[in-house]
Amino acid sequence: MPTSTRKGKPATAATTPTRPHFCTDRLPAHELARPQLTIGRGGGARAIIVISKMWPNGSTLRVRFMGGTAAQKNLARQQALWWTEHANLKFDFNDAPDAEIRVAFNPNDGAWSFIGTDCKGIPLNQPTMNLGFMDGGTAAHEFGHAIGLGHEHQNPRGGIQWNEARVIQDLSGSPNFWDEATIRHNVINKYSTNQIRGTEFDDNSIMLYFFPASWTQGGMATHANEVLSELDKSFIASSQAYPKTDVGGAPAPVVLKTDGTPKSASIGKTGEEDLFSFKVTKAGRYVVETGGTTDLVMKLYGPNNPTALIAEDDDSGVALNARIIATLLPGTYLVQIRHYNLNNGTGNYTVRVRKG
Repeated sequence: MPTSTRKGKPATAATTPTRPHFCTDRLPAHELARPQLTIGRGGGARAIIVISKMWPNGSTLRVRFMGGTAAQKNLARQQALWWTEHANLKFDFNDAPDAEIRVAFNPNDGAWSFIGTDCKGIPLNQPTMNLGFMDGGTAAHEFGHAIGLGHEHQNPRGGIQWNEARVIQDLSGSPNFWDEATIRHNVINKYSTNQIRGTEFDDNSIMLYFFPASWTQGGMATHANEVLSELDKSFIASSQAYPKTDVGGAPAPVVLKTDGTPKSASIGKTGEEDLFSFKVTKAGRYVVETGGTTDLVMKLYGPNNPTALIAEDDDSGVALNARIIATLLPGTYLVQIRHYNLNNGTGNYTVRVRKG
């Protein structure tokens, strides 16, 4: 396989292709049958993170290397830690069999990663990321996907007007050989504003592809970004992504009692995410739901694993409230609640857990 120019390195006739060779986002099987980028209600059009695929703030993500040389693993480890210098996340490179992130180094499979919590749905004997080439900041780019970051050129505030015919023509040939659906998913389509949170378009982001001026209607081109930009660093540490607390780590979750009185709570500032926990002592059907007039989104993780996403819900409860109904095994569960409108949504609510 020729050396990649994914991040915009100069090509030479002897060693590199004449067209950019990009990494790909991979979708889990349950998303392949539906459009990834849909237009929805509300939310701010504003580096970008895919809301539904974020890990709980303060998570420790275990990493298993599936092959690779000592040099490859060392480079991947070094670049992954670029993110955790700023984000309230930790990587534990312990090669656990059930690690959340599993990295292969197949030189015939390019560079790609599943995004954020999608990694949890991949069979444990399969990688969630491949580093088939590792030029420049490739590993940091892919670990950015693994913590939930999307491609910067798909930021809805990017304003890129693609020369679609040329993009499809170039990426259909060597060295990518993509079909049109893959090209649209990874390059042309933009996220709708309710799917992401983030900043204005950052042309220095490590999550931005290199692409030539011939691919756009206005002659816009991007340059090679091999390290985290200042905006990448500030965004990943912000309240929109994985903010660190004054005392270090994420705040302790509020404990809920099954079949107890609903717990009063509040989204006091924009972008806030509240955490609750509860214990299940007997397997069965349980209902976790919010109450009140505040528009909320809820995620449920567990058992005994704060990164194992069980379910997510927006409006299945009364009015704009969230409700998750699931059969749960004994163990401890984590509930994460945020306002639907990340830009200016605040409000009071209640949350409770009851047997179904």
